Amino acid sequence: MSVIRELHQQLVSKERSAVEIAQGYLDRMTALEPQLRSYLTVTADVALAQAAAVDAKIAAGEALSPLAGIPIGLKDNLCTEGIRTTCGSKVLENFVPPYESTVTQKLKEAGMVALGKTNLDEFAMGSSTENSAYQITGNPWDVERVPGGSSGGSAAAVAAGECAVALGSDTGGSIRQPASFCGVVGLKPTYGLVSRFGLVAYASSLDQIGPLTPTVEDAALLLGAIAGHDRRDSTSLDVPVPDYTQFLKTDLKGRKIGIITETFAAEGIDPAVKAATEKAIQQLKDLGAEIQEISCPQFPYGLPTYYIIAPSEASSNLARYDGVKYGARKDNDSLMTMYTKTRAEGFGDEVKRRIMIGTYALSAGYYDAYYLKAQKVRTLIKQDFEKAFASVDVLVCPTAPTTAFKAGDKVDDPLSMYLSDLMTIPVNLAGLPGMSLPCGFDDLGLPIGLQLIGNVLREDLLFEVGYAYEQATDWHKQRPSLS
Repeated sequence: MSVIRELHQQLVSKERSAVEIAQGYLDRMTALEPQLRSYLTVTADVALAQAAAVDAKIAAGEALSPLAGIPIGLKDNLCTEGIRTTCGSKVLENFVPPYESTVTQKLKEAGMVALGKTNLDEFAMGSSTENSAYQITGNPWDVERVPGGSSGGSAAAVAAGECAVALGSDTGGSIRQPASFCGVVGLKPTYGLVSRFGLVAYASSLDQIGPLTPTVEDAALLLGAIAGHDRRDSTSLDVPVPDYTQFLKTDLKGRKIGIITETFAAEGIDPAVKAATEKAIQQLKDLGAEIQEISCPQFPYGLPTYYIIAPSEASSNLARYDGVKYGARKDNDSLMTMYTKTRAEGFGDEVKRRIMIGTYALSAGYYDAYYLKAQKVRTLIKQDFEKAFASVDVLVCPTAPTTAFKAGDKVDDPLSMYLSDLMTIPVNLAGLPGMSLPCGFDDLGLPIGLQLIGNVLREDLLFEVGYAYEQATDWHKQRPSLS
């Protein structure tokens, strides 16, 4: 059973109160945070007040939303009114937003209980959560290893039971890759399905908010709560939001699933990841799906394309952090030295690297050679997917080429770090939905993720295939033994 359903039943039957549930999670956080470091800000008072409001509704006999009283962790790049939002950066160390993001407002209205703000790579730039200016989050399966990134805090918190579910953001794999490393379910929705209003921008044509959860059903319930049109986000899609739980089926008869052949020949793919993914594909076949190989020839070009487009957008988006209006400010004799000192001391190395790459790619004389060419390749990648979906319902491949690596292993090798997002990036470039779900473990007992990719707004098929696979296996029931 999903964690949300289980907690909801306990509330409705009055087996436990919302305050008791919230306090239980807060106690677990107190016990585990010294070694895990998943949260940047813990909002115990807010959580207990929200839980008490849910208990008051229950006492008054009011009907409860399925999400009421459910404790959630929020990635610290989502604006929360009156609660510090740092984006893992010194530039925003003392920033307290005067407004609420659309997704967190929706969760408030649904009665969810906000336990705190989770750690992330600075401005969501990274694949290991080591780029946070504040702390390095441990992977619950082995705290010496990284939880993935940039939503590593959210993924680790869900895996360790420090929240029931969490929200992350995904620009090139930042929900799915940590989900893979931590053995949980992570969903990046179709671009525009979930409002980005109040999400601190990294790369605006790629960013998307989505759920990190223990099960596929939890992801369906949480996505249903945060999806929908928002007039404050110009890229928001005005489409009906179905009840995603109606698509949870246990057989796949008649479904056509394509294996992206290029991903199995990818550079640096771990043999254990390859074997677990192939075993998962066989399981999908046993459930009645028709399996065929699909070639997406431009798939390998996703990485270089992304690392021109995303830094270019970041260069533009992060120009606002100059010490003038809000955020950190390093006073000096002149405006130029204030700008320079604020940005030099406020940003970490990875953020600086991406700003410089992006500024260079957009500069006069290089725009056509880099940025324009990258946009053309992006179109070719999108066309590969369109061609693939003409013959299959869902595409499948590994989520990440490896399992979680040790903290510090890749810090001095940015290219090796970037390869962690090799399988996930093309999905963002094409604006498609993608889901990672647990499909096994390597010899060290570290989780492996299976990635499902759907066509635009075909989250229903991801839930259908993902749920059928999940119910036929017990990977999602495995939990790390943190004391």
